[in-house]
Amino acid sequence: MNNSPSSFLRSLCAGGIPRRLCSLSSRATRCHFTRPVHRQFTQTPRRADKQAADDPNFTSILDAPPQIVRAGKRHGPGIILLALIPVTAFALGTWQVQRLSWKSELIAKFEDRLVRDPLPLPPSVDPSAIHDFDYRRVYATGTFRHHQEMLIGPRMRDGKDGYMVITPLERENGTTILVNRGWIDKAHRDQKTRPDSLPRGQVTVEGLLREPWKKNMFTPDNRPERKQFYFPDVKQMAELTGSQPVWVEVTMEPEYMRMMDFEARGIPYGRPAEVNLRNNHAQYIFTWYGLALATSVMLYMVLKKPASSITRRVQATKQF
Repeated sequence: MNNSPSSFLRSLCAGGIPRRLCSLSSRATRCHFTRPVHRQFTQTPRRADKQAADDPNFTSILDAPPQIVRAGKRHGPGIILLALIPVTAFALGTWQVQRLSWKSELIAKFEDRLVRDPLPLPPSVDPSAIHDFDYRRVYATGTFRHHQEMLIGPRMRDGKDGYMVITPLERENGTTILVNRGWIDKAHRDQKTRPDSLPRGQVTVEGLLREPWKKNMFTPDNRPERKQFYFPDVKQMAELTGSQPVWVEVTMEPEYMRMMDFEARGIPYGRPAEVNLRNNHAQYIFTWYGLALATSVMLYMVLKKPASSITRRVQATKQF
């Protein structure tokens, strides 16, 4: 028996199928079954025989250690200011060390002058030479000009308001100096209330030869026309009284009973013979060096602390 497609179609046609359909089927059969179909095959190029992973020295990007990569700027311009603070504080602390050494030597020099015997004040004093004799004990003899007395104040002493009494002292040789006789309370401002404070005749005063005082920016100017003096302007007072610009501060021993008697009678009493220079440089040294240390620690913590906007990712090696 022939099982080919063409024999099968002929048998169908013989069985009564229309001839036209048989002719179409025969033609399609010859088209699909008599002619072989040939497909086109493409060949894929062969890969390279040697891959990168085949190299024993090959290092993958995933084998590199992970690194923190920061996004954007790490620190702003404020870090510069923070870095300047410890440097400036350290410089100021070092400067205060030098100031402490200078002030200590100055105080020692003045205290050495205090323990020496008093010198007689020369008839004529060169104002430019007073600097070399500051805090030197001297004495002078003469007569007070009470009618040219000047009160500097207000000045507080032991919680009480008062004035410093400045009186020109006319000496035997005709020269005049300014004498800071001491402090009186406010109640004895008028000379009439303190007759015991106005010695007549020749007197001898002993005290410290001092340099002229320096006025600070907060002290108002003197008003000599109103007899109001707020600070001892030695040059101005010397011109008003026809005196030499020489300033002598009367000193006395701090005897409590004697001071109370003088205060009650309105007699000026001077301060103790001691150096009253302020020396707070040791505190400044501690302050500035402490600030330098604290800000240095703060700067270190800021530099070492990760920024808030960081991105963690694996950074490629130089080979990729």
